[in-house]
Amino acid sequence: MSTLVEDNAAEHRFEILIDNALAGFSAYLPRGADVLVFTHTQVDPHFQGRGVGGALIRGTLDQVRARGGTVVPQCPFMAAFIDKHPEYADLVAEHP
Repeated sequence: MSTLVEDNAAEHRFEILIDNALAGFSAYLPRGADVLVFTHTQVDPHFQGRGVGGALIRGTLDQVRARGGTVVPQCPFMAAFIDKHPEYADLVAEHP
Protein backbone atom coordinates (compact mmCIF):
# COMPACT_ATOMS: atom_id res chain seq x y z
CA MET A 1 0.00 0.00 0.00
CA SER A 2 1.43 3.36 -1.05
CA THR A 3 0.66 6.36 1.21
CA LEU A 4 1.40 10.00 0.44
CA VAL A 5 0.55 13.20 2.32
CA GLU A 6 0.73 16.35 0.24
CA ASP A 7 -0.28 19.99 0.52
CA ASN A 8 -3.00 20.91 -1.97
CA ALA A 9 -2.46 24.65 -1.63
CA ALA A 10 -5.16 25.49 -4.19
CA GLU A 11 -7.76 23.76 -1.98
CA HIS A 12 -6.15 24.86 1.32
CA ARG A 13 -5.81 21.34 2.64
CA PHE A 14 -3.33 18.57 3.22
CA GLU A 15 -4.46 15.35 1.58
CA ILE A 16 -3.55 11.74 2.22
CA LEU A 17 -3.51 9.50 -0.83
CA ILE A 18 -3.51 5.73 -0.51
CA ASP A 19 -2.70 3.91 -3.73
CA ASN A 20 -3.44 7.20 -5.55
CA ALA A 21 -6.96 7.47 -4.03
CA LEU A 22 -7.92 10.41 -1.80
CA ALA A 23 -8.40 8.86 1.65
CA GLY A 24 -8.75 12.02 3.73
CA PHE A 25 -7.78 15.64 4.22
CA SER A 26 -7.13 18.29 6.81
CA ALA A 27 -8.39 21.75 5.80
CA TYR A 28 -6.64 24.95 6.80
CA LEU A 29 -6.80 28.71 6.49
CA PRO A 30 -3.46 30.45 5.94
CA ARG A 31 -2.75 33.24 8.40
CA GLY A 32 0.26 35.33 7.52
CA ALA A 33 3.38 33.85 5.99
CA ASP A 34 3.86 30.79 8.16
CA VAL A 35 0.76 30.08 10.29
CA LEU A 36 -1.92 27.59 9.22
CA VAL A 37 -5.24 27.45 11.09
CA PHE A 38 -6.53 23.88 10.81
CA THR A 39 -10.32 23.81 10.87
CA HIS A 40 -11.42 20.31 9.89
CA THR A 41 -10.06 16.82 9.30
CA GLN A 42 -12.01 14.17 7.42
CA VAL A 43 -11.21 10.56 6.55
CA ASP A 44 -13.18 8.63 3.94
CA PRO A 45 -15.35 5.99 5.70
CA HIS A 46 -13.65 3.22 3.66
CA PHE A 47 -10.32 4.11 5.33
CA GLN A 48 -11.49 4.76 8.91
CA GLY A 49 -10.12 2.64 11.73
CA ARG A 50 -6.85 1.95 9.91
CA GLY A 51 -4.67 4.75 11.25
CA VAL A 52 -5.18 6.97 8.22
CA GLY A 53 -6.18 10.03 10.25
CA GLY A 54 -3.09 9.77 12.44
CA ALA A 55 -0.85 9.27 9.40
CA LEU A 56 -2.45 12.33 7.77
CA ILE A 57 -1.88 14.56 10.81
CA ARG A 58 1.67 13.27 11.35
CA GLY A 59 2.56 13.88 7.69
CA THR A 60 0.95 17.31 7.79
CA LEU A 61 2.78 18.39 10.95
CA ASP A 62 6.10 17.04 9.64
CA GLN A 63 5.71 19.16 6.50
CA VAL A 64 4.73 22.27 8.47
CA ARG A 65 7.83 21.75 10.66
CA ALA A 66 10.07 21.28 7.59
CA ARG A 67 8.97 24.63 6.18
CA GLY A 68 9.36 26.44 9.52
CA GLY A 69 5.65 27.07 10.06
CA THR A 70 3.27 26.84 13.00
CA VAL A 71 -0.32 25.66 13.40
CA VAL A 72 -3.48 26.69 15.19
CA PRO A 73 -5.30 23.38 15.80
CA GLN A 74 -8.96 24.48 15.84
CA CYS A 75 -9.83 21.03 14.50
CA PRO A 76 -10.53 18.77 17.53
CA PHE A 77 -8.89 15.76 15.85
CA MET A 78 -5.62 17.62 15.27
CA ALA A 79 -5.71 19.14 18.76
CA ALA A 80 -6.16 15.68 20.31
CA PHE A 81 -3.34 14.26 18.18
CA ILE A 82 -0.95 16.99 19.36
CA ASP A 83 -2.00 16.39 22.99
CA LYS A 84 -1.16 12.69 22.59
CA HIS A 85 2.09 13.41 20.71
CA PRO A 86 3.88 16.19 22.63
CA GLU A 87 6.78 16.09 20.16
CA TYR A 88 4.55 18.30 17.99
CA ALA A 89 3.58 20.78 20.73
CA ASP A 90 6.29 23.23 19.60
CA LEU A 91 4.41 23.70 16.32
CA VAL A 92 1.37 25.27 18.00
CA ALA A 93 1.35 29.04 17.45
CA GLU A 94 1.80 30.89 20.74
CA HIS A 95 -0.62 33.69 19.91
CA PRO A 96 -3.32 32.40 17.57
